[in-house]
Amino acid sequence: MNFDDQIAELRRGAQEVLLEADLARKIARGQPLKVKAGFDPTAPDLHLGHTVLLNKMRQFQQLGHEVIFLIGDFTGLIGDPSGRNQTRPALTPEEVQANARTYERQVFKILDPERTRVDFNSRWLSPMQAADFVRLAAHYTVARMLERDDFDKRYKSGQPIAVHEFLYPLAQGYDSVALKADVELGGTDQKFNLLVGRHLQTAYGQESQVVITMPLLEGTDGVNKMSKSLGNYIGIAEPPGDMFGKIMSISDELMWRYFELLSFRPLAELEELRRAALQGRNLRDIKLELAYELTERFHDAAEAEGARRDWMARVSLRAVPTNLPPQVVPVDAVGLRLPNLLKAAGLAPSASEAARKIAEGAVRIDGERVSDRALVLHAGADHVLQVGSRRFARVKLELKA
Repeated sequence: MNFDDQIAELRRGAQEVLLEADLARKIARGQPLKVKAGFDPTAPDLHLGHTVLLNKMRQFQQLGHEVIFLIGDFTGLIGDPSGRNQTRPALTPEEVQANARTYERQVFKILDPERTRVDFNSRWLSPMQAADFVRLAAHYTVARMLERDDFDKRYKSGQPIAVHEFLYPLAQGYDSVALKADVELGGTDQKFNLLVGRHLQTAYGQESQVVITMPLLEGTDGVNKMSKSLGNYIGIAEPPGDMFGKIMSISDELMWRYFELLSFRPLAELEELRRAALQGRNLRDIKLELAYELTERFHDAAEAEGARRDWMARVSLRAVPTNLPPQVVPVDAVGLRLPNLLKAAGLAPSASEAARKIAEGAVRIDGERVSDRALVLHAGADHVLQVGSRRFARVKLELKA
């Protein structure tokens, strides 16, 4: 790629590039950059939300730069307070190490193992003595820490902030010093920590890294950040059929965000898909391409094709119409229970009758039978509802103004 195309590709999907002029200057030198992204092994498996950063690392790899996949086995023991309204429970060293081993196996489904450096921040943080941490802490003030949004909210509301939580951004920032990073990648919730890295590099006499923040990928509910704890995740180690089906369940609007952040297709191809959609191409067919691409990436072509055939067979068997006009259903922040949604969509005369149909096993969401009468759906959801064998409705839940 020429220089301008490189910058455009690296900007793709990014929330912020701080500072873009610094990135352009570093690339213009013609030397490979050290690009790092840190992952605390707080759960045993990676999901598609994690791969947003991995995809950006892959782009840097393809442009000839050095990629460092940093496993935060030391910082994982502290617990990242980013976005938390309370202190994060600490993991045991055994849990951290077990999770770290699964990360090592899974990242190479995206990154080139021959061009990836895997490192652990315990290598330089564990040998540090108490005096070393005191000197590190001297480079940052409490006032600056309290500028951080989540700390500020907790402090003002009287929620406790443990002193060790102040050490987390310092330890993550010191990772950039230890690695002499040119670029650090992170989610938008990591912006404060990434900027601490820039500050500490300057304090230690290094050139400041460029910070690139990536959006937090919404989960299958289309509302919340993808998370195993919320159950809205798509794990990269899931069976191909499960992965394919979950991708097909996302809303049409969310599909385009997944294309931008997860697909390896060139930007020109994505624009062509958007034009085809505007000209009347079935959005389901476009979503099938996304589901196939991602399933093939984490499995293989044969398994992806098998998952596609199985999904199509299930849809055909249930004879779900593909041209249902969407009904917009306004909901408040707490969401709407399924019986009430069925009533609002005109599929049941009352919520009690809808609950009876659910109990009978006559209700499906996107072709999957539902038995939970207490199920709550939230704003951002886009589903095909079915009662019996012939009654269908497509609903889009939108937050009340």
